[in-house]
Amino acid sequence: MVPRWITPLGLMAGGAGVFWAVSAEQVGLLAGLTVALSALTWGLGGLVRWVPLVGYVMAFLFSAAWGEGLGVPGLLGALLLVAGLGALGLRDSALAAEVAALRRVTAAFQEGSGRLVEANRAEDIVRAGVSMLADLGLAPNLAYVGYVRGTPQVLGARGAFVEQLHRPIYQVGDSHSVQADHALAEEVLALLPSEVRGHYLSVPVTGGGHDLGLLVFSRPGAPFSAAERGMLESCACLIGSQLGQWEAICELRAANDLTLRSLGAALERRDDETGGHTTRVVGASVRLARSLGWDEERIAALRRGAYLHDLGKLAIPDRVLHKRGPLDTEERRIIESHSVIGYNLLQDLHFLPAETLDLVRHHHERWDGSGYPARLRGHDIPETARLFAVVDVYDALTSARPYKAAWSRPQALQELRAQAGRQLDPQYVAAFVEMIEADHHDDVRLVS
Repeated sequence: MVPRWITPLGLMAGGAGVFWAVSAEQVGLLAGLTVALSALTWGLGGLVRWVPLVGYVMAFLFSAAWGEGLGVPGLLGALLLVAGLGALGLRDSALAAEVAALRRVTAAFQEGSGRLVEANRAEDIVRAGVSMLADLGLAPNLAYVGYVRGTPQVLGARGAFVEQLHRPIYQVGDSHSVQADHALAEEVLALLPSEVRGHYLSVPVTGGGHDLGLLVFSRPGAPFSAAERGMLESCACLIGSQLGQWEAICELRAANDLTLRSLGAALERRDDETGGHTTRVVGASVRLARSLGWDEERIAALRRGAYLHDLGKLAIPDRVLHKRGPLDTEERRIIESHSVIGYNLLQDLHFLPAETLDLVRHHHERWDGSGYPARLRGHDIPETARLFAVVDVYDALTSARPYKAAWSRPQALQELRAQAGRQLDPQYVAAFVEMIEADHHDDVRLVS
Protein backbone atom coordinates (compact mmCIF):
# COMPACT_ATOMS: atom_id res chain seq x y z
CA MET A 1 0.00 0.00 0.00
CA VAL A 2 1.37 3.43 -0.99
CA PRO A 3 1.99 5.73 2.02
CA ARG A 4 -0.23 8.80 2.03
CA TRP A 5 2.67 11.28 1.93
CA ILE A 6 4.02 9.78 -1.31
CA THR A 7 0.90 10.62 -3.37
CA PRO A 8 1.00 14.46 -3.09
CA LEU A 9 4.79 14.53 -3.53
CA GLY A 10 4.53 12.23 -6.53
CA LEU A 11 1.82 14.35 -8.10
CA MET A 12 3.92 17.52 -7.67
CA ALA A 13 6.99 15.87 -9.18
CA GLY A 14 4.96 14.28 -11.94
CA GLY A 15 3.31 17.57 -12.82
CA ALA A 16 6.68 19.28 -13.12
CA GLY A 17 7.90 16.38 -15.27
CA VAL A 18 4.89 16.61 -17.57
CA PHE A 19 5.47 20.36 -18.04
CA TRP A 20 9.13 19.77 -18.93
CA ALA A 21 8.30 16.81 -21.23
CA VAL A 22 5.78 18.92 -23.16
CA SER A 23 8.17 21.83 -23.51
CA ALA A 24 11.00 19.53 -24.61
CA GLU A 25 8.68 17.46 -26.83
CA GLN A 26 9.67 14.25 -25.02
CA VAL A 27 6.65 12.10 -25.96
CA GLY A 28 8.07 8.90 -24.48
CA LEU A 29 8.72 10.60 -21.14
CA LEU A 30 5.23 12.08 -21.25
CA ALA A 31 3.72 8.62 -21.71
CA GLY A 32 5.79 7.16 -18.87
CA LEU A 33 4.85 9.96 -16.50
CA THR A 34 1.18 9.48 -17.37
CA VAL A 35 1.35 5.80 -16.43
CA ALA A 36 3.16 6.60 -13.17
CA LEU A 37 0.70 9.33 -12.20
CA SER A 38 -2.23 7.03 -13.01
CA ALA A 39 -0.81 4.44 -10.61
CA LEU A 40 -0.63 7.09 -7.87
CA THR A 41 -4.13 8.49 -8.36
CA TRP A 42 -6.04 5.28 -9.08
CA GLY A 43 -6.57 4.41 -5.47
CA LEU A 44 -8.13 7.84 -4.77
CA GLY A 45 -11.25 6.86 -6.72
CA GLY A 46 -13.82 9.12 -8.34
CA LEU A 47 -12.89 11.52 -11.13
CA VAL A 48 -9.41 12.11 -9.69
CA ARG A 49 -8.19 8.82 -11.13
CA TRP A 50 -8.88 10.08 -14.65
CA VAL A 51 -6.89 13.36 -14.28
CA PRO A 52 -3.51 11.98 -15.52
CA LEU A 53 -5.14 10.42 -18.58
CA VAL A 54 -7.02 13.60 -19.49
CA GLY A 55 -3.87 15.63 -18.82
CA TYR A 56 -1.89 13.36 -21.15
CA VAL A 57 -4.41 13.84 -23.97
CA MET A 58 -4.28 17.61 -23.58
CA ALA A 59 -0.46 17.64 -23.35
CA PHE A 60 -0.19 15.37 -26.37
CA LEU A 61 -2.48 17.57 -28.45
CA PHE A 62 -0.58 20.68 -27.38
CA SER A 63 2.73 19.06 -28.31
CA ALA A 64 1.36 17.86 -31.66
CA ALA A 65 -0.09 21.31 -32.48
CA TRP A 66 2.91 23.45 -31.51
CA GLY A 67 5.75 21.06 -31.93
CA GLU A 68 7.43 19.57 -35.00
CA GLY A 69 4.79 16.83 -35.39
CA LEU A 70 4.82 13.24 -34.17
CA GLY A 71 4.04 11.30 -37.26
CA VAL A 72 1.91 8.21 -37.53
CA PRO A 73 3.93 6.05 -35.06
CA GLY A 74 3.73 8.70 -32.36
CA LEU A 75 0.02 9.21 -32.90
CA LEU A 76 -0.65 5.48 -32.87
CA GLY A 77 1.32 5.04 -29.67
CA ALA A 78 -0.62 7.83 -27.99
CA LEU A 79 -3.92 6.27 -29.03
CA LEU A 80 -2.85 2.87 -27.74
CA LEU A 81 -1.76 4.40 -24.43
CA VAL A 82 -5.06 6.23 -23.96
CA ALA A 83 -7.09 3.18 -25.00
CA GLY A 84 -5.12 0.84 -22.75
CA LEU A 85 -5.34 3.03 -19.66
CA GLY A 86 -8.99 3.75 -20.34
CA ALA A 87 -9.80 0.04 -20.68
CA LEU A 88 -7.95 -0.75 -17.48
CA GLY A 89 -9.85 2.02 -15.73
CA LEU A 90 -13.23 0.80 -16.91
CA ARG A 91 -12.43 -2.77 -15.97
CA ASP A 92 -11.28 -1.70 -12.54
CA SER A 93 -14.45 0.32 -12.04
CA ALA A 94 -16.54 -2.70 -13.02
CA LEU A 95 -14.61 -4.92 -10.61
CA ALA A 96 -15.01 -2.37 -7.83
CA ALA A 97 -18.77 -2.24 -8.44
CA GLU A 98 -18.92 -6.04 -8.44
CA VAL A 99 -16.97 -6.26 -5.17
CA ALA A 100 -19.27 -3.64 -3.60
CA ALA A 101 -22.31 -5.63 -4.72
CA LEU A 102 -20.88 -8.85 -3.28
CA ARG A 103 -20.17 -7.11 0.00
CA ARG A 104 -23.72 -5.82 0.10
CA VAL A 105 -25.10 -9.30 -0.59
CA THR A 106 -22.85 -10.85 2.06
CA ALA A 107 -23.87 -8.27 4.65
CA ALA A 108 -27.55 -8.74 3.79
CA PHE A 109 -27.27 -12.52 4.19
CA GLN A 110 -25.34 -12.27 7.45
CA GLU A 111 -27.66 -9.73 9.08
CA GLY A 112 -30.80 -11.29 7.61
CA SER A 113 -29.96 -14.84 8.69
CA GLY A 114 -29.26 -13.52 12.19
CA ARG A 115 -32.66 -11.82 12.35
CA LEU A 116 -34.35 -14.97 11.02
CA VAL A 117 -32.77 -17.12 13.73
CA GLU A 118 -33.82 -14.68 16.45
CA ALA A 119 -37.44 -14.47 15.21
CA ASN A 120 -39.81 -16.49 17.40
CA ARG A 121 -43.11 -15.99 15.58
CA ALA A 122 -44.22 -16.54 11.99
CA GLU A 123 -44.91 -12.80 11.62
CA ASP A 124 -41.40 -11.97 12.83
CA ILE A 125 -39.86 -14.51 10.43
CA VAL A 126 -41.71 -12.95 7.48
CA ARG A 127 -40.70 -9.45 8.60
CA ALA A 128 -37.04 -10.47 8.93
CA GLY A 129 -37.10 -12.23 5.56
CA VAL A 130 -38.59 -9.25 3.74
CA SER A 131 -36.04 -6.97 5.39
CA MET A 132 -33.20 -9.22 4.19
CA LEU A 133 -34.55 -9.21 0.63
CA ALA A 134 -34.89 -5.42 0.70
CA ASP A 135 -31.26 -5.10 1.86
CA LEU A 136 -30.11 -6.97 -1.24
CA GLY A 137 -31.35 -4.02 -3.29
CA LEU A 138 -32.35 -6.18 -6.28
CA ALA A 139 -35.96 -5.02 -6.52
CA PRO A 140 -37.73 -1.96 -5.06
CA ASN A 141 -41.10 -3.73 -5.04
CA LEU A 142 -41.40 -7.07 -3.27
CA ALA A 143 -44.13 -9.02 -1.54
CA TYR A 144 -44.35 -12.16 0.56
CA VAL A 145 -47.69 -13.85 -0.08
CA GLY A 146 -48.84 -16.36 2.52
CA TYR A 147 -52.07 -18.17 3.24
CA VAL A 148 -54.51 -17.12 5.95
CA ARG A 149 -57.22 -19.76 6.36
CA GLY A 150 -56.65 -20.84 2.77
CA THR A 151 -56.78 -17.35 1.28
CA PRO A 152 -53.59 -15.75 -0.06
CA GLN A 153 -52.65 -12.40 1.44
CA VAL A 154 -49.65 -10.08 1.22
CA LEU A 155 -48.09 -10.63 4.67
CA GLY A 156 -44.85 -8.72 4.07
CA ALA A 157 -44.04 -5.99 1.55
CA ARG A 158 -41.76 -3.23 0.34
CA GLY A 159 -42.26 -0.49 -2.23
CA ALA A 160 -45.52 -0.37 -4.15
CA PHE A 161 -46.78 -3.58 -2.50
CA VAL A 162 -46.99 -1.95 0.94
CA GLU A 163 -50.47 -0.63 0.18
CA GLN A 164 -51.66 -4.22 -0.29
CA LEU A 165 -50.52 -5.50 3.12
CA HIS A 166 -52.99 -7.94 4.76
CA ARG A 167 -55.46 -7.67 1.91
CA PRO A 168 -56.74 -10.89 0.32
CA ILE A 169 -55.56 -11.49 -3.23
CA TYR A 170 -58.96 -12.92 -4.17
CA GLN A 171 -62.35 -11.76 -3.02
CA VAL A 172 -64.01 -13.76 -0.26
CA GLY A 173 -65.95 -16.63 -1.80
CA ASP A 174 -63.88 -16.65 -5.01
CA SER A 175 -63.78 -20.05 -6.66
CA HIS A 176 -60.00 -20.03 -7.24
CA SER A 177 -58.14 -23.12 -6.13
CA VAL A 178 -55.64 -21.17 -4.08
CA GLN A 179 -53.05 -23.75 -3.20
CA ALA A 180 -52.68 -25.00 -6.81
CA ASP A 181 -53.10 -21.70 -8.64
CA HIS A 182 -49.97 -21.18 -10.75
CA ALA A 183 -51.23 -17.77 -11.85
CA LEU A 184 -50.99 -16.38 -8.33
CA ALA A 185 -47.95 -14.25 -9.21
CA GLU A 186 -49.88 -12.55 -12.01
CA GLU A 187 -52.77 -11.94 -9.64
CA VAL A 188 -50.39 -10.32 -7.16
CA LEU A 189 -48.76 -8.17 -9.84
CA ALA A 190 -52.19 -7.06 -11.01
CA LEU A 191 -52.49 -5.24 -7.69
CA LEU A 192 -49.77 -2.81 -8.82
CA PRO A 193 -50.27 0.13 -11.21
CA SER A 194 -49.08 -0.85 -14.69
CA GLU A 195 -46.40 1.87 -14.76
CA VAL A 196 -44.46 0.33 -11.83
CA ARG A 197 -44.65 -3.35 -12.70
CA GLY A 198 -41.70 -3.55 -15.09
CA HIS A 199 -39.91 -6.91 -15.01
CA TYR A 200 -40.97 -9.40 -12.38
CA LEU A 201 -39.86 -12.64 -10.81
CA SER A 202 -41.72 -15.06 -8.53
CA VAL A 203 -40.03 -17.55 -6.19
CA PRO A 204 -41.92 -20.16 -4.13
CA VAL A 205 -41.24 -20.51 -0.41
CA THR A 206 -41.32 -24.09 0.83
CA GLY A 207 -40.65 -25.70 4.19
CA GLY A 208 -41.48 -28.92 5.95
CA GLY A 209 -42.23 -30.57 2.61
CA HIS A 210 -45.03 -28.27 1.48
CA ASP A 211 -45.68 -24.80 0.07
CA LEU A 212 -45.72 -21.97 2.59
CA GLY A 213 -45.96 -18.92 0.36
CA LEU A 214 -44.69 -17.02 -2.64
CA LEU A 215 -42.20 -14.19 -3.10
CA VAL A 216 -42.96 -11.73 -5.89
CA PHE A 217 -40.41 -9.15 -7.08
CA SER A 218 -40.92 -6.27 -9.51
CA ARG A 219 -38.52 -3.64 -10.84
CA PRO A 220 -38.08 -1.31 -13.79
CA GLY A 221 -35.07 -1.59 -16.12
CA ALA A 222 -33.26 -4.84 -16.87
CA PRO A 223 -34.78 -8.31 -16.39
CA PHE A 224 -33.56 -10.45 -13.49
CA SER A 225 -30.39 -12.37 -14.28
CA ALA A 226 -29.75 -16.02 -13.46
CA ALA A 227 -27.36 -14.98 -10.67
CA GLU A 228 -29.96 -12.69 -9.14
CA ARG A 229 -32.59 -15.41 -9.32
CA GLY A 230 -30.17 -17.77 -7.54
CA MET A 231 -29.65 -15.26 -4.71
CA LEU A 232 -33.38 -14.73 -4.29
CA GLU A 233 -34.01 -18.47 -4.31
CA SER A 234 -31.37 -18.87 -1.57
CA CYS A 235 -33.20 -16.25 0.50
CA ALA A 236 -36.47 -18.08 -0.10
CA CYS A 237 -34.85 -21.30 1.18
CA LEU A 238 -33.72 -19.54 4.37
CA ILE A 239 -37.18 -18.08 4.98
CA GLY A 240 -38.91 -21.37 4.20
CA SER A 241 -36.58 -23.28 6.51
CA GLN A 242 -37.35 -20.98 9.43
CA LEU A 243 -41.09 -20.96 8.74
CA GLY A 244 -41.10 -24.75 8.43
CA GLN A 245 -39.21 -25.09 11.70
CA TRP A 246 -41.61 -22.69 13.41
CA GLU A 247 -44.60 -24.63 12.05
CA ALA A 248 -43.13 -27.87 13.39
CA ILE A 249 -42.58 -26.25 16.79
CA CYS A 250 -46.21 -25.03 16.83
CA GLU A 251 -47.47 -28.50 15.95
CA LEU A 252 -45.33 -30.00 18.73
CA ARG A 253 -46.61 -27.43 21.22
CA ALA A 254 -50.19 -28.15 20.16
CA ALA A 255 -49.59 -31.86 20.67
CA ASN A 256 -48.07 -31.18 24.08
CA ASP A 257 -51.01 -29.00 25.07
CA LEU A 258 -53.46 -31.67 23.91
CA THR A 259 -51.61 -34.25 25.98
CA LEU A 260 -51.67 -31.99 29.04
CA ARG A 261 -55.35 -31.25 28.51
CA SER A 262 -56.07 -34.99 28.33
CA LEU A 263 -54.07 -35.50 31.51
CA GLY A 264 -56.11 -32.78 33.21
CA ALA A 265 -59.30 -34.50 32.11
CA ALA A 266 -58.01 -37.80 33.51
CA LEU A 267 -57.31 -36.10 36.83
CA GLU A 268 -60.91 -34.91 36.98
CA ARG A 269 -62.14 -38.46 36.50
CA ARG A 270 -60.25 -39.40 39.64
CA ASP A 271 -61.40 -36.35 41.58
CA ASP A 272 -64.78 -36.04 39.85
CA GLU A 273 -66.29 -33.87 42.57
CA THR A 274 -64.79 -30.88 40.77
CA GLY A 275 -67.11 -31.35 37.80
CA GLY A 276 -65.06 -29.62 35.06
CA HIS A 277 -62.96 -27.53 37.43
CA THR A 278 -59.79 -27.78 35.31
CA THR A 279 -61.48 -26.71 32.08
CA ARG A 280 -63.05 -23.70 33.79
CA VAL A 281 -59.94 -22.47 35.57
CA VAL A 282 -57.83 -22.85 32.42
CA GLY A 283 -60.25 -20.72 30.39
CA ALA A 284 -60.69 -18.06 33.06
CA SER A 285 -56.95 -17.82 33.78
CA VAL A 286 -56.14 -17.31 30.11
CA ARG A 287 -58.83 -14.64 29.77
CA LEU A 288 -57.53 -12.79 32.81
CA ALA A 289 -53.92 -12.93 31.59
CA ARG A 290 -54.92 -11.60 28.17
CA SER A 291 -56.89 -8.77 29.75
CA LEU A 292 -53.71 -7.84 31.64
CA GLY A 293 -51.64 -7.79 28.44
CA TRP A 294 -49.53 -10.88 29.06
CA ASP A 295 -47.63 -12.09 26.01
CA GLU A 296 -48.56 -15.41 24.43
CA GLU A 297 -45.47 -17.21 25.73
CA ARG A 298 -46.37 -16.45 29.35
CA ILE A 299 -50.01 -17.28 28.67
CA ALA A 300 -48.96 -20.67 27.28
CA ALA A 301 -46.96 -21.35 30.46
CA LEU A 302 -49.97 -20.32 32.55
CA ARG A 303 -52.32 -22.55 30.53
CA ARG A 304 -50.13 -25.59 30.97
CA GLY A 305 -49.78 -24.97 34.69
CA ALA A 306 -53.55 -24.64 35.01
CA TYR A 307 -54.02 -28.00 33.27
CA LEU A 308 -51.53 -29.67 35.62
CA HIS A 309 -52.06 -27.82 38.89
CA ASP A 310 -53.64 -30.82 40.65
CA LEU A 311 -51.41 -33.49 39.09
CA GLY A 312 -50.03 -34.41 42.51
CA LYS A 313 -53.47 -35.66 43.59
CA LEU A 314 -52.68 -38.85 41.66
CA ALA A 315 -50.51 -39.83 44.62
CA ILE A 316 -53.07 -38.95 47.31
CA PRO A 317 -54.85 -42.02 48.79
CA ASP A 318 -58.56 -42.28 48.04
CA ARG A 319 -59.38 -42.39 51.76
CA VAL A 320 -57.99 -38.85 52.06
CA LEU A 321 -58.94 -37.46 48.65
CA HIS A 322 -62.57 -38.56 48.87
CA LYS A 323 -63.13 -38.20 52.59
CA ARG A 324 -66.55 -36.63 53.25
CA GLY A 325 -65.85 -35.14 56.62
CA PRO A 326 -63.19 -32.75 57.96
CA LEU A 327 -59.54 -33.76 57.59
CA ASP A 328 -57.39 -34.36 60.63
CA THR A 329 -53.87 -32.95 60.95
CA GLU A 330 -52.13 -35.90 59.25
CA GLU A 331 -54.70 -36.05 56.45
CA ARG A 332 -54.32 -32.34 55.81
CA ARG A 333 -50.55 -32.78 55.63
CA ILE A 334 -51.07 -35.51 53.05
CA ILE A 335 -53.47 -33.49 50.89
CA GLU A 336 -51.22 -30.44 51.06
CA SER A 337 -48.33 -32.49 49.72
CA HIS A 338 -50.00 -32.73 46.30
CA SER A 339 -48.45 -29.46 45.07
CA VAL A 340 -44.87 -30.63 45.70
CA ILE A 341 -45.64 -34.12 44.37
CA GLY A 342 -47.02 -32.61 41.16
CA TYR A 343 -43.96 -30.39 40.84
CA ASN A 344 -41.63 -33.37 41.25
CA LEU A 345 -43.55 -35.47 38.73
CA LEU A 346 -43.07 -32.76 36.10
CA GLN A 347 -39.32 -32.33 36.52
CA ASP A 348 -38.50 -34.64 33.61
CA LEU A 349 -40.78 -32.80 31.15
CA HIS A 350 -38.09 -30.43 29.94
CA PHE A 351 -40.39 -28.64 27.49
CA LEU A 352 -42.34 -27.15 30.39
CA PRO A 353 -41.15 -23.63 31.29
CA ALA A 354 -40.30 -22.57 34.83
CA GLU A 355 -43.53 -20.50 35.08
CA THR A 356 -45.57 -23.70 34.62
CA LEU A 357 -43.70 -25.56 37.33
CA ASP A 358 -43.95 -22.53 39.64
CA LEU A 359 -47.73 -22.53 39.31
CA VAL A 360 -48.03 -26.24 40.10
CA ARG A 361 -45.83 -25.93 43.19
CA HIS A 362 -47.02 -22.61 44.60
CA HIS A 363 -50.70 -22.12 43.67
CA HIS A 364 -51.69 -22.68 47.31
CA GLU A 365 -49.34 -20.04 48.72
CA ARG A 366 -51.08 -17.08 50.40
CA TRP A 367 -50.36 -13.39 50.09
CA ASP A 368 -49.89 -13.10 53.88
CA GLY A 369 -47.40 -16.00 53.97
CA SER A 370 -49.70 -18.55 55.63
CA GLY A 371 -50.01 -20.86 52.61
CA TYR A 372 -48.08 -23.95 51.53
CA PRO A 373 -45.68 -25.54 50.70
CA ALA A 374 -43.02 -22.81 51.18
CA ARG A 375 -45.01 -20.12 53.05
CA LEU A 376 -44.01 -17.53 50.48
CA ARG A 377 -45.35 -14.03 50.98
CA GLY A 378 -46.52 -11.23 48.64
CA HIS A 379 -44.51 -10.73 45.47
CA ASP A 380 -42.19 -13.60 46.40
CA ILE A 381 -44.96 -15.88 45.16
CA PRO A 382 -44.47 -16.54 41.42
CA GLU A 383 -46.74 -14.43 39.25
CA THR A 384 -48.46 -17.29 37.44
CA ALA A 385 -49.32 -18.85 40.81
CA ARG A 386 -50.70 -15.55 42.17
CA LEU A 387 -52.94 -15.02 39.16
CA PHE A 388 -54.14 -18.61 39.07
CA ALA A 389 -54.93 -18.64 42.79
CA VAL A 390 -57.59 -15.94 42.30
CA VAL A 391 -59.33 -17.95 39.60
CA ASP A 392 -58.97 -21.20 41.52
CA VAL A 393 -60.56 -19.76 44.67
CA TYR A 394 -63.42 -18.21 42.70
CA ASP A 395 -64.21 -21.49 40.96
CA ALA A 396 -64.09 -23.37 44.26
CA LEU A 397 -66.55 -20.89 45.80
CA THR A 398 -69.00 -21.02 42.88
CA SER A 399 -68.91 -24.84 42.53
CA ALA A 400 -71.08 -27.19 44.54
CA ARG A 401 -69.22 -29.66 46.74
CA PRO A 402 -70.48 -32.48 48.98
CA TYR A 403 -69.77 -30.31 52.00
CA LYS A 404 -71.22 -27.01 50.65
CA ALA A 405 -73.58 -25.46 48.11
CA ALA A 406 -72.36 -23.28 45.26
CA TRP A 407 -72.05 -19.58 46.07
CA SER A 408 -73.64 -16.95 43.87
CA ARG A 409 -71.47 -14.66 41.79
CA PRO A 410 -71.97 -11.60 44.08
CA GLN A 411 -71.17 -13.68 47.17
CA ALA A 412 -68.00 -15.11 45.58
CA LEU A 413 -66.80 -11.71 44.36
CA GLN A 414 -67.38 -10.23 47.80
CA GLU A 415 -65.28 -13.01 49.34
CA LEU A 416 -62.49 -12.35 46.83
CA ARG A 417 -62.46 -8.69 47.85
CA ALA A 418 -62.32 -9.73 51.52
CA GLN A 419 -59.32 -12.01 50.82
CA ALA A 420 -57.40 -9.40 48.81
CA GLY A 421 -54.19 -8.64 50.71
CA ARG A 422 -54.70 -11.69 52.95
CA GLN A 423 -54.95 -14.85 50.86
CA LEU A 424 -54.83 -13.30 47.39
CA ASP A 425 -52.85 -10.70 45.42
CA PRO A 426 -54.96 -7.49 45.57
CA GLN A 427 -53.91 -6.45 42.04
CA TYR A 428 -55.16 -9.66 40.47
CA VAL A 429 -58.31 -9.70 42.60
CA ALA A 430 -59.21 -6.22 41.31
CA ALA A 431 -58.51 -7.21 37.69
CA PHE A 432 -60.50 -10.44 37.99
CA VAL A 433 -63.48 -8.78 39.66
CA GLU A 434 -63.51 -6.11 36.95
CA MET A 435 -63.42 -8.80 34.25
CA ILE A 436 -66.28 -10.78 35.79
CA GLU A 437 -68.46 -7.74 36.43
CA ALA A 438 -67.94 -6.57 32.85
CA ASP A 439 -68.93 -9.99 31.57
CA HIS A 440 -72.49 -10.67 30.50
CA HIS A 441 -72.32 -14.24 31.80
CA ASP A 442 -73.04 -15.42 35.29
CA ASP A 443 -69.71 -17.11 35.86
CA VAL A 444 -66.36 -17.85 34.26
CA ARG A 445 -67.37 -21.10 32.64
CA LEU A 446 -65.96 -19.98 29.29
CA VAL A 447 -63.00 -21.63 27.64
CA SER A 448 -60.45 -19.58 25.67
